[in-house]
Amino acid sequence: MNHAINRRQLLGGMLGGATLLSACGAPPLTVPEQAATGPARRGGTMRIARPAATAAETLDPASSLSAYEYLGAIYNRVVKLDRNGQTVPDLATDWSTNADATVWDFKLRSGVHFHDGRRLTAQDVRYTFAHILDPDTASPQAGPLELIRSIDAVDATSVRFRLRSPNAEFPSLLTAYRWTVPQEGAAEEIGRTGLGTGPLVLGRFTPAGPGQVRANEDYFDGRATLDRIEFYSIQATSARVNALLSRQVDLLAQTTLDNPTARVVANSAGTTIARVQNAQWYTIPMLFTSKEFADPQMRQAMKLAYDPNAVLSTALQGTGAPGWDNPVPPQLKDWTDHEREYDPDKAKAILKKLGREDFSTRIYTSAYEPNLTPIATAYADQVKQAGITLKITNAAADSYYSQIWMSKPLMVSYWFTGRPVDQLLNQIFRSGSSYNESAWSNKQFDQLLDAARADTNDASRRLKYQDAQRLIQADGADQTPVFGDRLVGLSETVVNYD
Repeated sequence: MNHAINRRQLLGGMLGGATLLSACGAPPLTVPEQAATGPARRGGTMRIARPAATAAETLDPASSLSAYEYLGAIYNRVVKLDRNGQTVPDLATDWSTNADATVWDFKLRSGVHFHDGRRLTAQDVRYTFAHILDPDTASPQAGPLELIRSIDAVDATSVRFRLRSPNAEFPSLLTAYRWTVPQEGAAEEIGRTGLGTGPLVLGRFTPAGPGQVRANEDYFDGRATLDRIEFYSIQATSARVNALLSRQVDLLAQTTLDNPTARVVANSAGTTIARVQNAQWYTIPMLFTSKEFADPQMRQAMKLAYDPNAVLSTALQGTGAPGWDNPVPPQLKDWTDHEREYDPDKAKAILKKLGREDFSTRIYTSAYEPNLTPIATAYADQVKQAGITLKITNAAADSYYSQIWMSKPLMVSYWFTGRPVDQLLNQIFRSGSSYNESAWSNKQFDQLLDAARADTNDASRRLKYQDAQRLIQADGADQTPVFGDRLVGLSETVVNYD
C-alpha cells in the first residue's frame, strides 16, 4: 500500500538525535535524489520509528522538547512556511500591520473546530501566546516572543498583537513549529490530551514510549490520506534502521543517516532514501565567554584555518553545501553569497602574534547525530595546517545537550534549517538569546537586527539582514562549516515525501 505523507503538515519538521550505525558496509552507489512519487492509496497505517524521548516529554507546545511529529499532526499554527520558505496561511487567512509595524492584525478562518467539536476563536490564539509568555510556564520558547506588548481578541476571528518595537517580519516569527494553538485554558491537561485542530487526532501518547494519531474526519483543509500513524520509540539509530530494513516500520523520524548507512538502505529491497536539500545546519560554536575564544583575532584565526569545501567533501561526501561561516542556508532568498577568506598561513601568523603558535584544545562531539564526529574529524584535520591541535573528545549522547552544549569552549552542533532569516538571526545570534549557543554578543549586530525589523521596505530590509550575515562571518563565534542534506530512510511504499 502506498502511504503519502506531507512532511511539513504531518510531522511538523524532522530534526533530531541519531547515533552512528556501525558494522555497515557502503555499497558503491549514489544516494537517491528523492523518494518515489505517484498517486497514493487512501487509507492504511504509517509506522514511524522515532528516538525515545524523556519521561518528561509533553504535548504542551509551550514546553515540548522533542514531540515534533505529534505537534505537527494534532495542532495548527497561526501561519506556517511553505516549501519555498514563504509565510502562508494556516489558522489565519490574512494579516496586516500599521505604518511602523508595531501593531499586527490576523484574521482567522471561520468554521475551524478542535477535535472535541469546540469552535476555534481568537481567544484560543490569545491564550496560546499568553501561556508561553507566562513566567510560571517557564517556557524555553518565551524569549523570541518578549517583543509582544499585548494580545487582544478583537472579535471571534480577529487577533491583534501590539509590539514593544517595530517588526516588519513578525508573521514569519509566528511560523516556529512549537507555536501551535491549543484550546483556551487547557494548560493543565494539554500535555497529555493534545487537543488541537490539526489533520490528525491523538489516539494515545506515552512519554518515551509508543503512540498513535488518526485522521481528523472534519479537518478544515481536507481529510488526510492516511487513516492513522503509529509511533514507535527506538533509541539507537542502528535499531531503527534494522526495523526499517525488516519492514517493521515505514519511516525513520528525527534521523538523518550518515552516507554509508544511507547507501545500505538505498540498496536494500523495499527501502529507499529521501533527500532533503541542505536541511541540516552544522555548527562549530566557539564559546565567546571562554578564555580560548574571547579574542576576536583568535576566532578569526580558527575560521581562516579551514576550508568548508574540504569538510563537506570529507565528512558528508559532498551531500550538502559549504557554509563559509554564514548561518543562512543558500536556499533562502535573504542569503548573501559571500565567501569569507581561507588562508591557513594568515591564521598561523595571527596565532604567532597572539603568542599561541602551538594552540591546542578539545573539540567535543557525540554519537547524538551521525555526522557530528565526521565533521569534527575533518575540521581538526584542516586546522592542523595553521598549527592548531584539536583533541577529538566524544561525549555521551544522552547528556551532550545538557552538559556539553553551551558549556565547553569548542564543540560540534547542529540545527534544522527551516527558519525564516529574522527568526534564525534573532533566536540564535542576538545577544542574550536563550538559544545563542556560542554566547556571542555584538552591539552592532543587535542594532542591525533592530534596524531590519523596523524597515518596512522589503529590499532595504533584505540588505540589512545580509549585512548581519557578513558581520557573523567576520566577528561571530559560531562557525558554519557545512549544510548537510537530510537523508531520510523510508519504505518504497511511501510516496511523495518531500
